[in-house]
Amino acid sequence: MLKCVHKTITLSIATVVLTSISAFASFDGKKDAVDGGMTYPRANGTYTVYKYNDQNISPLNHGRTPTANELKAWDTDIMPDGTGLPKGKGTVEQGDELYEEQCAVCHGDFGAGGVGYPTLTGGDIASLTNQRTPGHTDAPKRTIGTYWPQASTLLWYIHDAMPYAHPKSLTWDETYAITAYLLSANEIQIDGKDMDEDFVLSNENFTKIKMPNEKGFIPNIDGPDGVKNVKAFLSDGKNIGAVGTRCMKDCKDDNAVAVVVSDPRTDVNPPFSEVRDLPKKDTSTIAPGQEDYEKSCAVCHGNDKMGAPDLGNKDIWAKVMKKGIDKVVEIAIKGTGAMPPRGGSTLSDEKLKQVIEYMYSKSK
Repeated sequence: MLKCVHKTITLSIATVVLTSISAFASFDGKKDAVDGGMTYPRANGTYTVYKYNDQNISPLNHGRTPTANELKAWDTDIMPDGTGLPKGKGTVEQGDELYEEQCAVCHGDFGAGGVGYPTLTGGDIASLTNQRTPGHTDAPKRTIGTYWPQASTLLWYIHDAMPYAHPKSLTWDETYAITAYLLSANEIQIDGKDMDEDFVLSNENFTKIKMPNEKGFIPNIDGPDGVKNVKAFLSDGKNIGAVGTRCMKDCKDDNAVAVVVSDPRTDVNPPFSEVRDLPKKDTSTIAPGQEDYEKSCAVCHGNDKMGAPDLGNKDIWAKVMKKGIDKVVEIAIKGTGAMPPRGGSTLSDEKLKQVIEYMYSKSK
C-alpha cells in the first residue's frame, strides 16, 4: 500500500514538472555566472530552455562506497592541530596589499567593516557577554580577534569562500599572506611575539597561533573526545540551568527543580517593551533610488570585481547611458548576462529607474 501511494505521488510530481517545462527547448546554458550557477538564454522577456532528466529512475538505491581518491577530494578542511594544513607562506606586508586589492571593497579599510559585510577587526572579548536586554543596546562585537577560537578556520574559509566575486581564486601563499595581515590587524601574537610587516606566516609556524577566544567555546568539540565532551556537558544539569531532580508537580525533594511555565514577554522585571516603532530616519540627505541601490544592487554594482557597471566609473556609465535611460531600464527589467531580471529584486519599474538614475548621477 505504502509503495503504491509513494509511486502515485512521484508520478504526480513528475507530471507537474514535465507540464511546467514542456514549452522549453534543449539546454544551452553556460557555467559563467558569478555565483557558480547557470546563465540561461532569454527570449521575449523570459528565461528559456531548461532541461529535465527523462531517465528511468526506478528502482532507487543508495549509491556506492566512495573511493579513497573521492574522499580525499572532499576532505579539504583544516583542523586546529594542523591536520590538512597546506604548504605555503606569506608576509603581513604582502597580505596588506592583497587585502586592499581583493577585500577592502567589501570589508572596509583595515577590516573596519562595510555596508552589509562583516567587521573583521576591533572590539574586545568582554563585549561577547553583552545581551540585548532592557536598557542595554550594545551587541557583542564578534570579530576575528574577539570571537574566532581557531585560526585554522580563518585560513580555510578565506581560501574556500573568498573573495566573494571569485572564490577559490587565491593561491595558498596569498591566503597565508591575507590571514597574516588580518591576524596582525587584530594584534594577535604568534609564540608570544607581535606580527610586524616582515613577519612570515607559513604552515611551519601556523599551529603556534593562539587565538584570544580559544577557550571561549564550551564544551570542547575538537579532537577524538569531542562527542564525549558534548554528552558529558549536556548530562550535567548545572550547565543547562537545572539543579537537583526535575519534577512537574508535588515536588517533595528540597533540591528538586519545579518546571514552571511562564510567559517570557511579561514575567520579567521590568517587562519588555512592546513598542515596535522604528526610530525616525533623516531622509533629507538621501537621494531617490539610493536606499534601493544599497539594499538590492550594491552587492554587484558597488565594486569592479563583479563584472557589472560599478558605481563611480564614469567611462563605463557614459557608454551604458548612450542607449538612453528607457533602453537601460528595459534591459534591467529583463536581465542581461549574469544579471537576473530586475537584479533579482522585486523593485517596480519606477523604482528600478530611480536606482539607475542614482547610479548614473554618482558616475558622472
